[in-house]
Amino acid sequence: MKTGALLLAGDIGGTKTKLALYQLNDDRLQLLRDDVYKSIHYDGLSGIILDFLGDEPPALVAGCFGIAGPVSNGQCRTTNLPWFVEESEISNQTGIPKVCLLNDLQAMALGLAKLPTEELVELNPDARVATGNIAVIAAGTGCGEAMLYWDGRIHHAIATEGGHTDFAPNTREQEGLLRSLRIKFGGGHVSYERILSGSGLYNTYQYLAEERVAPESPAFREALLEGEDPGKLIGRFALEENDPLCRETLRLFVRVYGAEAGNLALKSLALGGVLIGGGIAPKILPAMTNGDFISSFRDKGRFSDWMGTLSVKVALNQDAGLFGAAQHAVQLIS
Repeated sequence: MKTGALLLAGDIGGTKTKLALYQLNDDRLQLLRDDVYKSIHYDGLSGIILDFLGDEPPALVAGCFGIAGPVSNGQCRTTNLPWFVEESEISNQTGIPKVCLLNDLQAMALGLAKLPTEELVELNPDARVATGNIAVIAAGTGCGEAMLYWDGRIHHAIATEGGHTDFAPNTREQEGLLRSLRIKFGGGHVSYERILSGSGLYNTYQYLAEERVAPESPAFREALLEGEDPGKLIGRFALEENDPLCRETLRLFVRVYGAEAGNLALKSLALGGVLIGGGIAPKILPAMTNGDFISSFRDKGRFSDWMGTLSVKVALNQDAGLFGAAQHAVQLIS
């Protein structure tokens, strides 16, 4: 490893892109500066990087970027942005000699695995400490999923597109939500991302409003008409304004979140537990910790007892994906 080397890391999502400049000092990463950009204001990643680097760019040795979408052969067509991103194009346009694209959840998994205990909140009071594979799930602009495979010595991050698998309802209420979303999106397939995301929160709210589960708040409608983000509004009105319809929305959202986290844990044989990243969970922590999530997580028939032993932790650090990308950038020059 090159002491003093300058590295660029990025966390590229459908809503925002965060870039950070790091210096490698004695095998430790020192953050020099970072900035956040609205992704939709750009037609690609290279433009954001050039704006960040400025007129007198530093002499970078490598860059790694976690990006929301499937990465194959150094290329990615983003899921929630109209971008096609290539490692070679970024290198040519920015002058960074070594460039790597990772799926955003792959990068996040690498970062989450390094978080200290004080930046994690355990949801399962009956969790047992164990070593093994770890499942990673994150609801934000979209729903991302990844796995940390344990080879007996270290963890390896494995990307997936599990957030786009079929939503499987477990109750009559959830069956109604599935029917509603099939009508809304004009087809048979409804993915978990249609629920477990910022826009998914609003999809769930609209369904419950149609079902007249609780009356709509005039204050909520007014804030919505003023252009405030629906997902953020639902969380705020549920937790701060005690709005009945928003509370019911969070309840249903959290139960679906717990069920899918449990699905991923089973598919990963996640003896090492589950890590929950993304921007939504920390903002609705009271709804995540009241028992609804873990009850739904554990409800797996003959495997319910085993599920009840798994650690399930919410990450409070919102920069895990950025740090994971920076760690991988170090590997590019080692």
